[in-house]
Formats: sequence, C-alpha cells, structure tokens
Amino acid sequence: MWKILKIAQREYLDVVKTKTFILSILFTPAIIGIVIFVSGRTQRSVTGPRPPREVAVADLTNQLTDEIKDSFEQHNESNPQRQILLQELLSDTSSDEPIKQKVRDGQLNAYFVLDKDSVEGTGKIQSFTRSTKIIDLDLISNVENLLNSAIFNRRCKLKDVSQELLAQIGELRRQVPSEIIDIGSASEQKRINKGEQIAKTMASFFFMFMMFMGIFGMGQHMLTSVIEEKNSRVIEVLLSAVSPFELMTGKILGLAGISLTVMSLWSAAAIGSAYYGAAHWWNITLELPIGILPYFVIYFILGFIMFSSFLAGIGSICNTIKESQSLMMPISIIFILPMVAWFHLAQQPDGPLARVLSFVPPLTPIVMTLRLAASRDISFLEIFASIILLAVFVPIVMWLAAKVFRTGILMYGKRPGPREVLRWLKQS
Repeated sequence: MWKILKIAQREYLDVVKTKTFILSILFTPAIIGIVIFVSGRTQRSVTGPRPPREVAVADLTNQLTDEIKDSFEQHNESNPQRQILLQELLSDTSSDEPIKQKVRDGQLNAYFVLDKDSVEGTGKIQSFTRSTKIIDLDLISNVENLLNSAIFNRRCKLKDVSQELLAQIGELRRQVPSEIIDIGSASEQKRINKGEQIAKTMASFFFMFMMFMGIFGMGQHMLTSVIEEKNSRVIEVLLSAVSPFELMTGKILGLAGISLTVMSLWSAAAIGSAYYGAAHWWNITLELPIGILPYFVIYFILGFIMFSSFLAGIGSICNTIKESQSLMMPISIIFILPMVAWFHLAQQPDGPLARVLSFVPPLTPIVMTLRLAASRDISFLEIFASIILLAVFVPIVMWLAAKVFRTGILMYGKRPGPREVLRWLKQS
C-alpha cells in the first residue's frame, strides 16, 4: 500500500510544482471574476441609460404625421434615459438619398419607410441601417412598435373609435402582477423572483459542469501521462520497483488529488464571484445547494477513478495521443450526453429518464449531481443505491483496466487490435 501512496505523492507533486499548474490555478479564478464583472456591467448597459438614438421616417401614406410624432413623444416621456429622436419625417422617398447617406455616415442610426398601403394592412415597414456595423435589433424593434402604434391609432380614428374607449380597453387588458412563493414548510414561506429562479436553474448546471470538467477534463492528464512515460521508457524503470497495478492505482490517486485541489479552488472562486455578482449586479439573493457538497466529493472521487481507469487502459495500448483519439471518441460521446440533455433533466429530476441515467455507472456522477442540485426531493435510497453501484463498478473497471495496463504498457509499435485486447482480459 505504501508503494501506491508513494507513486500518488510523486504524481501529485510533479504536477503541482510546475509553473503551468500554478499559473492555471491563479488565472482561472481571475478569469471567472472578470466574467462575472463583465456580465454585470453588460447587464447594466442593457437596462441602464444610453445616448439618444436618432432616426428618420418616410410616411408614404401621408396620413400618419401626427400619430407618428405622438408615438415618439410618448415613448421619450416614458423612457427619458433611452430616448429615440425623430430627426426627419418625410412624405415621399424621391429625395431620401441624403437621408440614407446620413445613415451610412453614422449621423442617423436608422431610416424607416412606411408603404402607402400600411394603414390598410397590405403595406410593410422597411428599415435601412449601416451594413458595416452590427444591426441594432433593439432600436429596430422599438421603432417598428412605435410605427405600428401610430398605424393602430390611425385605424381607430378611421373607424371612429374614441381614445377614451381605447384607454378603457387598455385598462381591461392590463396583466395581473404575479409572484412565486416557495412553501418550504407549513410555517415558512418565501417569495422568489424570476431572476432567483433562473439563478437556481443555472446553479444545477454549474455543479454538473464542475463535475464534468473535473472528471472528463482533468482525467485527460492520465492519458497524456501514461503515453509520455511509455514513450520515454520511464515506465520500465518504475515497473522494476512496483507492479503494474500499483503503478496504475498510484497514478490515479495522485491525479485525483490534483483534481480535488483544482476543483476546490475553482469552485470557491466561482461561488464567491457568483454571490458577489448576484448581490451587487443583479440584486438577487443567490442560494446555492451547498448541502450537496459531501455527495459531490463522493461522486467525484468514484467517477474520477472510474474514468481514469478507462484512460489508463487506453493510454497503455497507444503510442501517441493521435492514436488514442479514435478510442476516446465513444467514451467522450457517452460523457457528453448528460450535458446535451441537462435542461430536460433539471426540469424533471425525478423523471424516468433522469432515474434511468442515474444508474448507468459512467453517467451516474454527472446525472446524480445535477439531480441533487436541481431538487431537494431525491430520496436517500436512490442516492445510497447509486453510490453502492459506483462502489461496486469502479473496482471491476480498475481490475479490467489493470489487466490491459500490465501487458499494453510494455508493448511498442503497432497498436493491438480488439481481439488481442480481449485475449489479455481473458488471461488470469
């Protein structure tokens, strides 16, 4: 046992002491913080004040002059920090080339043309913007709404519908305010806004993504480590002192320690940044399911050992990283499946699909982490059963991987085929 621990210590220290590892540990939390900061600033720029936008309109109907002016005035009164200024209101397009040139030169943000049959409902609205810049879809949508409002008001006048009646209809169509109340217990109720609900959904994705990155992303080091040591013949020196199983197990435990170190620091940085961003940028109370952390660690360790055992076996029969890619493809697809279906699984954590995938050992750590983060109602029996399943499955995978590892690690040249690998597995 002490040999396994010695190899694990060597594997851990060889990686942790490198400058690349230290820089990645420092830079990744910094990047997470920058992302939170930039997203918060972006949120404020989207909803906060902005410079007035200037547009021109050509009304080919020759009926909407007053209505268009009224629509723009009402919008600017209601939105003093996000005004849209009507700089030109034309009655035809015979002399609109200077207007289009102003759009090209950036003096106007957009130019709109109302067809002469717009009031009758057979015309359309044309929008002219600068092709050299990203189209301001928000501006286009807002001005189109203003023009449609002007057309609606004109139609009402033609049908002798009074403004008083329109106001009454608008009052009748007013939506009833809504709120979400979480009744955690009979004596405790809590109001939840939609932002908090979205944050709760994304929290489940965060925990699942961290599990995926820890197992799948960090597990790749096992593959590269085995292939590099095999090609440099370092592996032969190590096998003169330890058995193949001890070597493989020690490398897995060492890399598991590295992954736990990295995941702990990254998760702490992400959680701290998320709490800060939620309070200072989005004004919501963020509640992360911190209670699942013990289960997260258990699933992570078992999942990492299982996945690293797969990669140790693959790395032992390959001579280059390029050779290993074809064998990695099926495993990669299996691990990516929960990432593709995460939203459905988060919406129905107690659904049949989520429960079935929870007991497919390669997917168990990722799916169960998502379910636990998305719902508090997962029964302890399911959690216990899934952990026992992994605890039984992992030694089997390690045993099979060790049988491939002990033979493949000393083979060079052509990669063995499936039949040869099966023969290794059948050997006692």
